[in-house]
Amino acid sequence: MQSTALAGGAGLPSAPRQSRASVKTDPWAIVQTGRWFQGLPPELAGQLRALARPLHLAAGQWLFRRGDPPCGLYAVARGALTISGTAALGEQTRTALLALVEAPMWLGEIALFDEAARTHDAYASTACLLLHVPHQPLRDWLAEHPQYWQHLALLLTDKLRASLIALEEQTVLPAPQRLAHRLVQMAQSYDQWTEGQCSRRELAVSQEQLARMLGLSRQTTNQILLELQQAGWLQLRRSKLEVLDLAGLRTAAHQGLPGIATPRK
Repeated sequence: MQSTALAGGAGLPSAPRQSRASVKTDPWAIVQTGRWFQGLPPELAGQLRALARPLHLAAGQWLFRRGDPPCGLYAVARGALTISGTAALGEQTRTALLALVEAPMWLGEIALFDEAARTHDAYASTACLLLHVPHQPLRDWLAEHPQYWQHLALLLTDKLRASLIALEEQTVLPAPQRLAHRLVQMAQSYDQWTEGQCSRRELAVSQEQLARMLGLSRQTTNQILLELQQAGWLQLRRSKLEVLDLAGLRTAAHQGLPGIATPRK
């Protein structure tokens, strides 16, 4: 792909390269701990493993762009992907950061169903190891085993529920609670870990990324994060956050912090 300029002046990520190079740890050891994969029938889980190939992305490389044809299903084994959308407003271009996708999450299932073009951009915000299940071989297998489509549909319904909850929060919750709730979600990999597993302590997200995901100003985001840090619930670090007290963040998500004002943006 040709490299042009992202909003803010950074170069566009380059195209990904498929790699079969060995890795220090089995990527399936991480992916198979996810709630969705653990709930699959053995035959479907085995077929996904048989079709999947490792895909390595360097930080900044595209996985796919809006308008690209369907290319398959992906599981994140290591690193983080950014899902974003870009719109032209006159002579300016604005980019909305919609989500960060981390292990053991899956993505790409929408195009698996409708075979339409990709609706958003996905690129590696850090170095990533993905497991890529090619589009057509998976659809061919599902055509012979249609009883397993329902299990793929659960990926869609899970994300639809999360999207509706996020829309509700955007409308009714003040900024501090929205931000705290998003941090709790990220620490728990958006509830994709199976019950009883440890939560994520380090979140590979910057203050700017959080602000863009939640539609808040950088100033408001910084103010709230500093208050959460002063409460002893997280530690701000360079381009990431360390969760010190997940229970405290849950309290902030549900009740807010008395010392924080309630800005909307």
